[in-house]
Amino acid sequence: MKQEITFARQVKEELVSSVFYSKERLIALLSAYIRINGVISFFNKKTQIQLKSDNAKIIKFIYSSLKDNFKDYEITLDYYKKSNRSKNMTYRLYIKDADNLLEELSVSYFEGKISKEIVYNYETISGYLAGAFLASGSINSPETSNYHLEISTVSENYAKWLSKLFSKYHKIEMSPKISKRRDKYIIYFKKSDQISNFLIIIGATSSCMEFEDARAYRDYSNNANRLMNLDVANMSKTTIIAQRQIKEIKYIDDVLGIHNFHNPKKELLCYFRLDNDSLSMSELADKLSEELGQKVTKSNVNHLFRDIHALYVKLKGKHL
Repeated sequence: MKQEITFARQVKEELVSSVFYSKERLIALLSAYIRINGVISFFNKKTQIQLKSDNAKIIKFIYSSLKDNFKDYEITLDYYKKSNRSKNMTYRLYIKDADNLLEELSVSYFEGKISKEIVYNYETISGYLAGAFLASGSINSPETSNYHLEISTVSENYAKWLSKLFSKYHKIEMSPKISKRRDKYIIYFKKSDQISNFLIIIGATSSCMEFEDARAYRDYSNNANRLMNLDVANMSKTTIIAQRQIKEIKYIDDVLGIHNFHNPKKELLCYFRLDNDSLSMSELADKLSEELGQKVTKSNVNHLFRDIHALYVKLKGKHL
């Protein structure tokens, strides 16, 4: 029987399956992953780092990224079963004589600080937070109303520095909390919009869309216009909302045909959205005003999209 993939695993596998166009982002990711996941030992008076994971895709990604970017180091892999009855493997990656590598990646296990040489712009902040989530992050399924995303670390000072990275990412407002659980410090979010923003920051856009879609289905009866009233922080957020709208419009068109709308304004809005997923609500309002020869406001557009979403939810319910 095939094991069900958790949402946390889905997010992580999306991250390691993405194309990393920026080397600086990848280096920041490796720095965070090794800082949180790495265990130091000494072999023949030389520093050795061990990285461990139960996910073959993650460890393969870390291994190949290190081999491609740090060719002078001896990096090996092995694996073992936790027990004779277990089918699951644990993978271990070893980096021998790693002192210079730790310096290149600005990794220190004795200081809590995160070096500005690794994290210095939005791209590197994104990579560093992605690496931290890969190393020790978890997130609840979007099917549950108990929203929770966390990253754990053994250092209180490092946890504080990691949480400060969110305040430096000015494109999206984030405010994580920190708590202690046994011998670890947990950086966490419980607000659904902040979890969504975090997924956008680290580059897990497909998982973010699934998270938002599930949230919309569950919460529609109590707050039908929540997604429409989001203060869009950047183009990534705008595109995600637009893609959800396009999906809903296409579904309605397949079932009913949007040309059968009795409201020409709503029909025209659907065609405009299908043609362009980057237009903001204000831009859509301007296009409608120009085409119809009458004033259409951003509020009108929001109202029309709420009606479209309500129809989509209704049709989905009938066809389940």
